[in-house]
Amino acid sequence: MVKVPSQQGDPRGFKPHGGTLSAMTDLVTFGESMLRLSPPGHQRLETTDELDVHVAGAESNVAVAAGRLGLETAWLSKLPDSPLGRRVTTALSTHGVDTDVVWDGDGRQGTYYVEFGGTPRGTDVIYDRADASVTTATPDELNTDRIAAADAFHTTGITPALSETLRSTTEALLEHAQDNDTTTVFDLNYRSKLWTPAEARETLEDLFPAVDVLVVAERDARAVLDREGDAEEIARELDATFDFEVTLITRGGEGSLALAGDMVFEQGVFEADETDTVGTGDAFVGGFLARWLDGFPVPDALEYGAATASLKRTIPGDIALVTPAEVERVVEEGEQSGISR
Repeated sequence: MVKVPSQQGDPRGFKPHGGTLSAMTDLVTFGESMLRLSPPGHQRLETTDELDVHVAGAESNVAVAAGRLGLETAWLSKLPDSPLGRRVTTALSTHGVDTDVVWDGDGRQGTYYVEFGGTPRGTDVIYDRADASVTTATPDELNTDRIAAADAFHTTGITPALSETLRSTTEALLEHAQDNDTTTVFDLNYRSKLWTPAEARETLEDLFPAVDVLVVAERDARAVLDREGDAEEIARELDATFDFEVTLITRGGEGSLALAGDMVFEQGVFEADETDTVGTGDAFVGGFLARWLDGFPVPDALEYGAATASLKRTIPGDIALVTPAEVERVVEEGEQSGISR
């Protein structure tokens, strides 16, 4: 598709910036994908005799969700040239994502373990991702032409948290995207096991001038970005400081809020049984982008994202294995709780 920027106040949220975008690829994402290992059901890691294996990564999750909902998507990364690395690309390719990776002869494949437990035990995550191949990825290695030719480029705050090299690479890729009129989408996606709020704030706010669309959980806006007030006040303060095209605040069970230009839109959640909540936020972003990059206004994109997220909560693994028909059915049959003003 070719996106034509519209004036401030348009519910799509586009602010004028010169040029048009190539239709070669709708969405390119960059980041780490790991292998997720989980005991079946609610078993303990220390006693289980088997582990379920899923491919998992915030940016690849978004690429899969958006791709299954109609966009042409590509995922850039660096992986070990090993059976474990090939497991990642095989899984993503199965879902229609074009995997454009650098193969590393010396690196390792990151993994993480998830032990699911109900109240009061909770769910525990154990990372084993140190020195993964992706931590050494540089712009010179990556196919940055894919980013320049895309409608949008997406990455998250997880990626620069993984290494000093990736901090520089993330900044360079965001700037390269903007230099080529590719809309940049950045999900703050704070992980407390990777860095402190102060470390994250210092790094991520330096990236914000190269970000067009910011996605941030309300709790992270408070804890990491040190913002106060309700979701709308936070969105307006962030926009006033960094001039985003769209500022999207996610609020867990309270839904989401988006500030586009001077217009505020709110969207509630669609109720769902919870089989596996990991990856729900990525599903929301993928659903939102699938609609928004296809030219729909922000309220419709929020609703589509909320419906995609609700379906993901019913699906094991990190990936939203959904279809457009399923998402549209949720939208049509669910409670319509969107508010615009």
